Formats: sequence, C-alpha cells, structure tokens
Amino acid sequence: MTITRRFSLIAALLIAAGVHAAELPYNEAADAKVELKRALARGQAAKKPVLVIFGANWCQDCRALDTAVKSGKNAELLAQEFEVVKVDVGNFNRNLDLAAQYGNPIKKGIPAAVIVSPDNKVLYATRAGELADARSMNEGDVYAFFAKAAKTAKP
Repeated sequence: MTITRRFSLIAALLIAAGVHAAELPYNEAADAKVELKRALARGQAAKKPVLVIFGANWCQDCRALDTAVKSGKNAELLAQEFEVVKVDVGNFNRNLDLAAQYGNPIKKGIPAAVIVSPDNKVLYATRAGELADARSMNEGDVYAFFAKAAKTAKP
C-alpha cells in the first residue's frame, strides 16, 4: 500500500470517527449541573417545565429515543411543551447525584425522563423503566408517551 493511499485511508477513518462522535446524543464532557441550571432558567423565562432525559451514548435505547424526538411531531411537541436537557449517566457512574435528586428514575433502566417545574420541583418521572425499551417504540408511541407526560405535569 502506498503512503498516499495509507494516508487517505487513515484520514477517511478519522473523518468517519469524527462524524460518528458528532452524532452522539449525550455530551460526556458537559457539566450536567450547569446545563440543568440553564434549562431551568430557560423554563422560567418561557414559563415551561424542563424535561430532563437521562441516558448514555453506549445505550441503543437512548440513541433510539434521541432519534425519535429530533424530528416530526415529536420534535414539535417537545419544543412546544418543554425546555429539554440531556444528562449523561455514563456507565451508571456519572451524574448519579442528579438522578438521586429526582428520585432515581434510572433505577429501572435508561433512557429515563423527569419533568420538573422551572423552580426544580418534580412534576413527573419515569419510575418503572417506561422508556428503557425505546428501540421498540414507534414515533406514535413516543409521541403518546410525551403528550401524556406533558399533560400529567401540568398543574
């Protein structure tokens, strides 16, 4: 293999790895507490609750849920009803204090969701792993789940 060809192959692999990393839904380097404070401030300004989604990049169900909420009527619903923040739990070794603060919604699996008021009071939380099998949920299932959660979270 020529040096030029080898260099091209390595460059292509690096670019592919960079594109793959850019697609990951959870920012592993983010300060979740800071991100949560920002989302709460946006929620207060917009008079909307905050949807906290706990998950991890290695989790296929977390990736499936992230894909499902990024487009179509699901994206519209989440944008209309919530300020959204995603919290990376790593291999169940990151941001566990935040999960505990909200009643440990990740106990039965991830992804997990909590809806909090702009003053950080829990309005709704997954407690039974409702989203932990997100790969088997279609777009309508995801929409129905979040529509019901939004309704439950309203005063």
